[in-house]
Amino acid sequence: MLYSNLTKQDNLPRLYPWITMTGLEIREIHKSFDSQPVLRGISFQQSPGEILALLGPSGSGKTTLLEIIAGLVEPDSGDCLWDGKSLHGIPPHKRSFGLMFQEYVLFPHKNVRENVAFGLKMSGEERGNLSDRVREALKLVGLAGFEDRDISTLSGGEQQRVALARSLAPKPKLVMLDEPLGALDRTIRERLVGDLRQILKTASQTALYVTHDQEEAFTISDRVVILGGGTVAQIGTPQEIYYHPDSPFVARFLGMDNFLEGEAHVNDLGSVIKTSLGEWQTGRDWKGEGSALLRPDRIQIATDVDSGLPCLSGTLHSCRFSGSTLQIELDLDLIRIQFSSNEEGLDIPEVGDRLTVCFDPDKAIHFYPDAHPGIKK
Repeated sequence: MLYSNLTKQDNLPRLYPWITMTGLEIREIHKSFDSQPVLRGISFQQSPGEILALLGPSGSGKTTLLEIIAGLVEPDSGDCLWDGKSLHGIPPHKRSFGLMFQEYVLFPHKNVRENVAFGLKMSGEERGNLSDRVREALKLVGLAGFEDRDISTLSGGEQQRVALARSLAPKPKLVMLDEPLGALDRTIRERLVGDLRQILKTASQTALYVTHDQEEAFTISDRVVILGGGTVAQIGTPQEIYYHPDSPFVARFLGMDNFLEGEAHVNDLGSVIKTSLGEWQTGRDWKGEGSALLRPDRIQIATDVDSGLPCLSGTLHSCRFSGSTLQIELDLDLIRIQFSSNEEGLDIPEVGDRLTVCFDPDKAIHFYPDAHPGIKK
C-alpha cells in the first residue's frame, strides 16, 4: 500500500508533508551546434503532475531541449534539476524518465503484451510484476484485453496507444513526448489528443509534450512554453497566451498577422491608438510608437446593430470556406487584413466585392510599444 501511494505524485505532499517536490527545473540552458546557437539561456519550471507543452516553429530548439532533459545530449552550459537535484552526469537510464518519439517503433514480431513488457524489462522491473503492470498500462490507455493482439492487426491510433502504454508502464517521474501524434492522419490525431490528456491526468503523470501545432498544444497542456530563436518567448496557460500574446513574434506564430504601424497616446479613458487606418480609443494605458495588432478573431462583418463600433471598408481579396468559418482577406488602402467569420447563413462574398467590417477596440487591439510590423520581435 505504501508503494502504491508513493507512485501517485500528487499524493506525496498530503501524505508526507516533510517531502518537498519541485518537479523539473531548467536553468539557463545554452546549446550550439557547429558554432550556431540553438538554445540561448532557456529557463522554466514544471510542477509535479503538470502537462507542459513546448511549442514553437521548426528549428526553435524543442527537440534539442528534450534530448538534453533526457540526458541524450549535453548542454554547453546551464543545468536541469529534478526535485532540486542536478541531473548533470546522470545517464539517461538512471533518470527514470520516459521518452516517446513520433516514430514510436513497436516490435512487429512481438504482440502487444511483449511490446509493453519491453519497457518494464528495460527499467529493471521484477518478472513477477510484469503481467499486472502490463494490464494496468493497457487499461489506462483504453486497450484492456489487447494483450495477445499482433501489432500488425492494430490501427495507427491503437499502435500509438501501445507505445504510450510502454512509456507509462514503468511509472516514470517524467514522460516526454516528441510530436507523438505527428505520424497519424488529422482525424485520428484530433480524436487522440483529448484522450491523451485524460490518460496523463488519470495517471497523475508529469509530462513534457513537444509540438509545433498550436491547437494540439492548447488542447493537451496545463501551460505552454513558446520557444523562438532559441529563447523562451512566452510562458502561460493556453488562454493567457492566446488572448494576451506578449510579442509580435508570438502573435504571428498563433496566426495573427494584422499589424499596423501606430502611436499610442494616453488620455483620461486609457489611450488612443493612431494608425493609417484610423484612431481608436482603448481602455489600456499604452503610449509611444510601436505596432498595433488587429486581432483577426475579433473582426466581424458589419451589420446594422454594429453601428456604434469602428468600421473599415475595403475590397475583398480572397475568401475561403472551411466548413465552420470563412477565411477572408480584405484590402484596405494598400494594407491587407485577415479575419475569419463563422456567422451561420452568411452569403459567401465574391472577390472584388466591397465589404465593411467592424470591431470592438478593447477586444480587437493589442499594442506593442517599440515594436514595428517589419521587425519580428
